[in-house]
Amino acid sequence: MSEPRWNHLLLNATLATFAGDEPYGLIEQAAIAMHHGRIAWLGRMDVLPAAPDQLADTVESLDGALITPGLVDCHTHLVFAGDRANEFDLRLNGVSYEEIARAGGGIAATVNATRNASEDALYAQALPRARTLLADGVTTLEIKSGYGLALDSERRMLRVARRIGRELGIQVRTTFLGLHAIPPEYADRRADYVTLVCDEMLPALAAEGLVDAVDAFCENIGFNRDETRRLFDRARELDLPLKLHAEQLSDLDGAALVAEYDGLSADHLEHLSESGVKAMAVAGTVAVLLPGAFYALRETKLPPINLLRAHGVPLAIATDCNPGTSPMLSLRLAAGMGCTLFRLTPEEALRGVTVNAARALGLTDRGTLAVGQRADLVVWNARRPAELCYWIGGSLAQRIYAGGEFLSRRKPARRSASAS
Repeated sequence: MSEPRWNHLLLNATLATFAGDEPYGLIEQAAIAMHHGRIAWLGRMDVLPAAPDQLADTVESLDGALITPGLVDCHTHLVFAGDRANEFDLRLNGVSYEEIARAGGGIAATVNATRNASEDALYAQALPRARTLLADGVTTLEIKSGYGLALDSERRMLRVARRIGRELGIQVRTTFLGLHAIPPEYADRRADYVTLVCDEMLPALAAEGLVDAVDAFCENIGFNRDETRRLFDRARELDLPLKLHAEQLSDLDGAALVAEYDGLSADHLEHLSESGVKAMAVAGTVAVLLPGAFYALRETKLPPINLLRAHGVPLAIATDCNPGTSPMLSLRLAAGMGCTLFRLTPEEALRGVTVNAARALGLTDRGTLAVGQRADLVVWNARRPAELCYWIGGSLAQRIYAGGEFLSRRKPARRSASAS
């Protein structure tokens, strides 16, 4: 062989492919090759087609380390200005959410801060949050707008999301969330604001190439089904895929609505009914579970996990990173919470941050380790997949690749023989 066939070959690995019939799609004593940003070969080392040094420019041994697909965080509100830590303190000292909102807090505080921030200021605040997610294994990230609630400020948020992807070398999928809340200047003109979102904001931002999907907050404190349907009709005219915040606080049958439009996902879902589950199953709509918000809000009503399983609805997990109800910066921690709070198995949780999360973004070229897939993968300081959900906190990512490009590296952790 005069020319090496592959760019990079990793040996002596344990692959959790999330493909095939084995639990986790596990392949032990394995190798995986990357070439021109794609996975070129994977399998047991003893069936490599030639000696490793003849096959690749770079060959490395991983001493049995676990490799998974790069993690996909399919629901975040990562771009915003300021924070709401003071409100967290106030609530725990007995101040009600209503009192905080009357004093200008809640989402209004974030909208005000975001509107007053320049694009560069928003970028400077959001980039470290994105870097933190990346350091724990995220290679694809969804970022929503929804804290601007006006054309210029929504545009700034979406432009920042695009900049983050370019800076970090990962793919960022942008979601327009204009129907997130009623802005203060439209407090008495609700219908006018919905018209503004549907007829002016969405078309303008889509024409600028800033929108990959459209979302809304369908809830009693958000927007009703008719308002949401109007947005969905406009998005369909623009050939944009749909997502929905649904059934978080009450059952407005939002999951069935987004399924009616063949939506990518319905997210939250604590109050989801069986009819909504069945509609999602028929449409192939992914259920995105957000345990960070469940935890932060001290909710007690669980999403109907058994119903979702029984009807074969794909389960995804995301951080829901936002300043008010889920200030979470670890998707791996979200997966662990999915196990402890929602009683998912580790395999369900890990499929929920890989293959099913990719599906919730309409992406079919990632989320599994398979020949031809995008070479997004993480080498972990772990030997078994369940460890990624088992450890609470810390960072286990040893090496991260996105599109075959090396993004970061940490030394393998030394293992202790102590027990407790």
